[in-house]
Amino acid sequence: MSHPGFHHPISNDPGSTFTPEKDRYHLYTSLACPYSQRTIVMRALKGLEDIIGLSITDCRRTDKGLKFSSPEEMPGCIPDTVNNFTYVYELYQKADPKYDKTFTVPILWDKKLGTIVNNESPEIMRIFDKAFDKLCPEENQKSYYPEPLCAEIDEIDNWTKFEESALICGITKTQKEYDENVAIVFGILDKIEETLSKKQFLTGTIFTGADIRLWPMIVRFDPICVTTLKCNLKLIRTDYPNILRWAREIYQMPKIADTLNMHHCKLLLPPGVDDSIIPIYDGPECTIQLHHYTLQDEIDKGTICLFANKSDPKELFATLHNLDEECLEKVCF
Repeated sequence: MSHPGFHHPISNDPGSTFTPEKDRYHLYTSLACPYSQRTIVMRALKGLEDIIGLSITDCRRTDKGLKFSSPEEMPGCIPDTVNNFTYVYELYQKADPKYDKTFTVPILWDKKLGTIVNNESPEIMRIFDKAFDKLCPEENQKSYYPEPLCAEIDEIDNWTKFEESALICGITKTQKEYDENVAIVFGILDKIEETLSKKQFLTGTIFTGADIRLWPMIVRFDPICVTTLKCNLKLIRTDYPNILRWAREIYQMPKIADTLNMHHCKLLLPPGVDDSIIPIYDGPECTIQLHHYTLQDEIDKGTICLFANKSDPKELFATLHNLDEECLEKVCF
């Protein structure tokens, strides 16, 4: 579902209004919101910290919407150092005085033109993935949307609709609507679990934007969705071992843990829910040392399809060459 508002790209294409430049853009975001966290993760993985500025809102709702607080008021917050605004809605009013939709983050802001470039998290993720590569060191130019996997990533992105269904479960006033949406939530989680029983990451052995987009909601599931949003049929901790393995592996990647603040997450509650009491549980322990997941692990399950993960024939045959006869008997083509 497309977010109402701003959907501009950043590129060097002829006639482009927004071109990649160092220190021209600023990311307004939240540690509490899973949609926002995706953009923080992508900014970190692409090494854009010195290229794109950052402000982090308070996680507590106010009668004027999301607020920019000082770190003293709420640890983890970063005030608006560009426009010196107090509330997120002020950014929307400056960009478009006639804007009458929701005042949400993330927001990618253009300091040069004083306006919003984009406020759709998947689109901001893809902007960060490629638009600034010429300004980054070579080691940060890896794409998390490799061309051979784009169609599969797009399909997996549809699974994130369970986030909307989980929210509906928490705020609905009818049993029928709750029943319909809780079935969607666990139907998709079951599908993710099945996928990760056969693959290291959602598309195979390559960590992609699909994993980045889904992970923030998964780590919030047990401490927030199960309790506050009443999605209590199953737990990630006990009922989804492959999702848990995947979530831990991502958490232990460089820079990822720094983007997660569970205190902020637990304070961002649906309107009408009392935020004066903070639940004690932060979700499954993600720092447990993991066994290094390899191709051999997938082969041992007898379910790997090498052709699915080896688009380069040379890489495929090199992999086959290194397998012994016993392993080859388990390979599914």
